[in-house]
Amino acid sequence: MTVARQGRSANICAVGKLSPDHPMVKPYILVLGSSNTDMVIKLDRLPRPGETVLGGEFVTVAGGKGANQAVAAARAGGLVKLVARVGRDMFGEESLARFMEEGIHVENVVQDESCPSGVAMICVAKDGENSIAVAAGANGRLSPADVKEAGLAIAGASMVLLQLETPLATVQAAVEAATAAGVPVLLNPAPACALPGELLRRVSILTPNETETELLTGIAVTDEESAARAAEKLREMGPQTVIITLGDRGAFVASGSSRRLVPGFQVTAVDTTGAGDIFNGALAVALGEGRPLLESVSFANAAAAISVTRFGAQPSAPMRKEIDLFLTQAESNTVPPLAATDVELVLELGDDQKPTLAELHRAVGVITNQLT
Repeated sequence: MTVARQGRSANICAVGKLSPDHPMVKPYILVLGSSNTDMVIKLDRLPRPGETVLGGEFVTVAGGKGANQAVAAARAGGLVKLVARVGRDMFGEESLARFMEEGIHVENVVQDESCPSGVAMICVAKDGENSIAVAAGANGRLSPADVKEAGLAIAGASMVLLQLETPLATVQAAVEAATAAGVPVLLNPAPACALPGELLRRVSILTPNETETELLTGIAVTDEESAARAAEKLREMGPQTVIITLGDRGAFVASGSSRRLVPGFQVTAVDTTGAGDIFNGALAVALGEGRPLLESVSFANAAAAISVTRFGAQPSAPMRKEIDLFLTQAESNTVPPLAATDVELVLELGDDQKPTLAELHRAVGVITNQLT
């Protein structure tokens, strides 16, 4: 077992604490979750059961819900630390290098000596719909012991962000560690599965989509009224705030006395893979900055809307300047219906600067869409 170390010194600060290298205070988001390499086939349509569809284009893209959310949070303006496991293999080495280029702290990313990195096989149709199968690999070995090892990092966070692609016992240990330290927990209950009441009672913010909401409540979310009923049932299970994501319709928010649909943004989607992860990463940052809840959800909606106009999970995550510009244009009703082929890529660099790997990854995602 090997723990990754960054070449530069770690510099994590929580909200309200200033750091010499970060004069602008950023929220410190700790993400615990999966890291995968996504093997993606782009097709005209998704195959039916037992059917083979020819003519696809194959690409390899960084993924995994934990890693996606960590990258999304970092690009949205957070100081991010990731707790995860990868294999000691090519995919694991590439993931670590990519995390560090994104500015993500990897002291608690373990390279597992006996298990390969996680992979996902993804089919993406021309209309942006997708189907996904995952081999957990090292993600399945992320353990409560790893959570204990990250105890100080968890206790110092502004928020802990979790998903369900790692063992449930590990997620539960992280929730317990965070709540014991008084750190709010944002749980994205994906992939969908039944959750113990003890875990849900400790969650501050729960962000299921329609499918996950139906599994947890038995209520099919078909409109705003059914979303409200489902959200109430989820709040009765323990979470103080429930945010049901509804794709391009936006997100239904239930918190305190507030019940409201925060509308989404109309864009031309080319790939919805990872949109929920982008939403959650951006949401954690906005809340960590102290923004009001509804404003934070709108910020997350904007980040997710931008992401679906691009190909891939992590490459599609927008930078903070892009989200701010998108929202500014939306407020003045000047947001065009975005499509990947409409995006003009501009890297603002000085004469003596080179683009970072993160910028190049984003560039490749945009250019790929422009050529397809």
